[in-house]
Amino acid sequence: MTAPSGHLPALAAAVLQPGFVGTTAPPWVCRWLGEGLGSVVLFARNVVDSAQVAALTATLRAERPDVIVAIDEEAGDVTRIESVHGSSRPGNFALGAVDDPDLTEAVARDLGVELAAAGVTLNYAPDADVNSNPANPVIGVRSFGADPALVARHTAAWVRGLQAGGVAACAKHFPGHGDTRVDSHHDLPRITADRDRLDACELAPFRAAVAAGVQAVMTGHLLVPALDPQLPATLSPRILGGLLRDELGFSGVVVTDAVEMRAVADRYGFAGATVRALAAGADAICIGGERADEQAARELRDAIVAAVVSGELPEERLAEAAKRVGQLAAWTVAARTARSAAARDAADIGLIAARRAIRVTAGEAGRAALPLTRAAHVVEFEPPRNIAIGAETPWGIGAPLGELLPGTSTVRYAEPDVPGDPGAGAEGRPLVLVVRDLHRHDWMRAAVQRALAVRPDAVVVELGVPELVTGAVHLATHGATRASGQAAVEVLTGAR
Repeated sequence: MTAPSGHLPALAAAVLQPGFVGTTAPPWVCRWLGEGLGSVVLFARNVVDSAQVAALTATLRAERPDVIVAIDEEAGDVTRIESVHGSSRPGNFALGAVDDPDLTEAVARDLGVELAAAGVTLNYAPDADVNSNPANPVIGVRSFGADPALVARHTAAWVRGLQAGGVAACAKHFPGHGDTRVDSHHDLPRITADRDRLDACELAPFRAAVAAGVQAVMTGHLLVPALDPQLPATLSPRILGGLLRDELGFSGVVVTDAVEMRAVADRYGFAGATVRALAAGADAICIGGERADEQAARELRDAIVAAVVSGELPEERLAEAAKRVGQLAAWTVAARTARSAAARDAADIGLIAARRAIRVTAGEAGRAALPLTRAAHVVEFEPPRNIAIGAETPWGIGAPLGELLPGTSTVRYAEPDVPGDPGAGAEGRPLVLVVRDLHRHDWMRAAVQRALAVRPDAVVVELGVPELVTGAVHLATHGATRASGQAAVEVLTGAR
């Protein structure tokens, strides 16, 4: 093995998108920006508020003016910029329920203007997955819906809106994470659809995103035998080169989903998956959701350099990847300059959208249950959180309901701590049962059935996918964001 050329470490650093810990820029990140690092990614741990993020990104930009600052902000249940309070926007599934592409574009543009003002230049959104499997544990309300045509038109609208706001969009998780029961954070999902089904369903939103000019596409750690029977999409030349580049005509940056996720890291190693992804056609490697220190970044940089020196990774491929990252950086600089004076849309556009997404199903016996006019008892059933959503973001309707109906009490139950009568404590008061993806959780369904047997007049509020409608009054928000909760409370109380 020969010694690495002096430019290789800088090329290797250029294709990394590492995360870090803290609300200020660590010295190692600043040093790396001067040594070739082209991007960083922010998570909830890096965010206090928009002013703090703006100060953080200004520090990064002082080291490298064209640094790409990415964030995973879906403006729904998955939020980083508003993780402390919950998103002021309703999320993809709610926008799909409204099915007004102009509204979707306006919400995305408003988000883009907000992110751009904070110095963010790349957003890992929209989620372009078609949630065709209701049992999906990781997509759900992150998707615009189960209909490919609907998801395609809203994916395109989101891309147009976000990029009009000055931030590069990144459609994910290619070639489609919707039809699976497995979370790729934990294991490798297998998509069993044939090629005709993939063309008609999973690939339709990505074709729309490319046609809309999306600047980046994020790969999914997915095994799709109809496309490649051996390698997951992130590591597959057939999928990244043959399908995404050649067939779909995408010429922007291909970003991997977090490379430390077990779907690929358990099988190919942290560094091994990185090298294979670059060789397959990926241009940028996302890291740092779980490994967020200089050691992790150095491990990957050194592995990339070693792979080039050994011939495992052609230097031309690495140079091509770094060039694409540089082209995206130039796009973000131009977009930031051109749209520096862009104005926010109506301050309450997220709440406006959340209100339009509310759906109420009431039988004859339930119509008298609303509006609630006195203090209620709220029972919130908490399912396990997936890593994408995170544990820090608040959800529920108890707090905003209590603001309008003082004296309202709230309890929250998770498996296996649900009592025999979950509605106990509601005697003489309205009972509100709050669920998330009721159809996916046997324990939750059983608890709700017990509560309804005692209190058939209880109101059921679904903050997830309303696959199962139950109760005399059922209110579906199509998401668990702060805006969705507020909109639900307005309907419950007749405040609007």
